[in-house]
Amino acid sequence: MELECDIEDWPAGEWPKGWSALAERSASAAAEVAPELANPRLSVSVLFTSDAEVHALNREWRERDKPTNVLSFPMLERDELLDLAPEGPPEMLGDIALAHGTCAREAEAKGVPLDHHAAHLVIHGLLHLAGYDHVDSDEEAEAMEALEITALAKLGIADPYGDRDH
Repeated sequence: MELECDIEDWPAGEWPKGWSALAERSASAAAEVAPELANPRLSVSVLFTSDAEVHALNREWRERDKPTNVLSFPMLERDELLDLAPEGPPEMLGDIALAHGTCAREAEAKGVPLDHHAAHLVIHGLLHLAGYDHVDSDEEAEAMEALEITALAKLGIADPYGDRDH
């Protein structure tokens, strides 16, 4: 999977290796737990931006007039992704946008480093692009969370759901 990262309104000094590097590492971990993401033809756009920008995107595309931490905009259906041959032209899987202020507040509230929370949200967004969801049923939510936990463990990041029962 190829990532194109655009960094707007995320302080460069907060994560010395760079937010693009964090997204790349997160994508690699996500592809290990969801092999359909490992297809070399896939392309994903990741936007690290402001709360205001994510709020505007949420209002425009999701008709939800509120900020959120991460948005995912899939461009392939899950069955199209699963049927995608590894050879051929690039295919845009979708876009992800992360809101700095919301992510920073959530990380502080959870007592975790911002880079750990951002990695979790990139993985969460990528799984949404791959067709995973957590809204329709508890079973789907638990399956998606299990993938997130496993991917984060590959990055040395603790279970973000460890403080609640599954």
